[in-house]
Amino acid sequence: MSLTRRKFLQICAGSAAAAGASTILCPQVVQALKEKAGNQPIVWLNGQSCTGCSVSLLNAGRPDIAEVLLDIISLDYHGTVMASAGELSMGILDTALQDRSGDYILLVEGSVPTAHNGHFCVIGEKDGKQTTMLEAVKKMGKNAKAVVAIGSCASWGNIPAASPNPTDAKPVSEILPDATLINIPGCPPHPDWMVGTLAHVLLYGIPELDDLGRPTVFFGPDKLVHDNCERRQYFDKGDFAQNFSDPGCMYELGCKGPITHCDISTRGWLGGVNWCIRSGGGCIGCTEATHPGNTGDGLFQKLPAAQVPGFPGMNAKANTVGIALGVATAAGIAGHALGRAASKGKSEGKEG
Repeated sequence: MSLTRRKFLQICAGSAAAAGASTILCPQVVQALKEKAGNQPIVWLNGQSCTGCSVSLLNAGRPDIAEVLLDIISLDYHGTVMASAGELSMGILDTALQDRSGDYILLVEGSVPTAHNGHFCVIGEKDGKQTTMLEAVKKMGKNAKAVVAIGSCASWGNIPAASPNPTDAKPVSEILPDATLINIPGCPPHPDWMVGTLAHVLLYGIPELDDLGRPTVFFGPDKLVHDNCERRQYFDKGDFAQNFSDPGCMYELGCKGPITHCDISTRGWLGGVNWCIRSGGGCIGCTEATHPGNTGDGLFQKLPAAQVPGFPGMNAKANTVGIALGVATAAGIAGHALGRAASKGKSEGKEG
């Protein structure tokens, strides 16, 4: 096959920087997938989620989702979009387990409730016996070629697992601790991240993962949202927005860009038209394991940190606080803050 893994990764990374619509699967990649994948069987289980991850995948472009479903993969089971229901749909799971054991890839959307033997989430019934999400994930995950946690709920537990967590919701990693697991977080994840990761698995096997099990091509250490933010120039000038309608860096409004790794600031949503910051909101850090609280203080609370000397109103985020921000960023915040404090001091001196 002429498409090397190196070239594939270049395409994945390059599509984030390209203007216009997503090109995560260019014709060269699509052709390679059609030749090698051969309608790879996929089992998609939906647990505690809003189904936003499925909706995001349905918005995949170039190729569109129809080409992905018809020519590249065989989506054997998806409780939301499949035509069958009831006992017939549960029979499909049994068939996959019996006839395609070790060959199918399991995708899990949503967290998995474990309280009361998992009965807070029942996905179906057969022969009078209910099947819980907990039971299905354990059974299907044990015999899967690979397991992919789709979205922040499946990756981290996310909102369903937030305190007080009455259903004892857990991420896939805690349900299948020994599985070959890939986390694709996001609320929702970008369709490129899902399709691109799946394409890598089909063509080359498990991609390179970071310490949180995320593909580095989309979530690597060089993908810090803050470093590639279009409002970064405001940060460099020490110009911080006080309201969501203000221009300026949104750090003071709780933006989690300084601790969040993903390429959304260069890839964009809706064919590259928009993304969180451009639409006027701060980054909520949904691709990090600390989402949705991030800091325990809520989505729009400023990152907790040590006070920067010389500028009491500004908080800096550093590695010593608990969530790695990076020495360079912390130093940058301190430098800009001190610069502003010095300028303010000179101004006050002249006025006096």
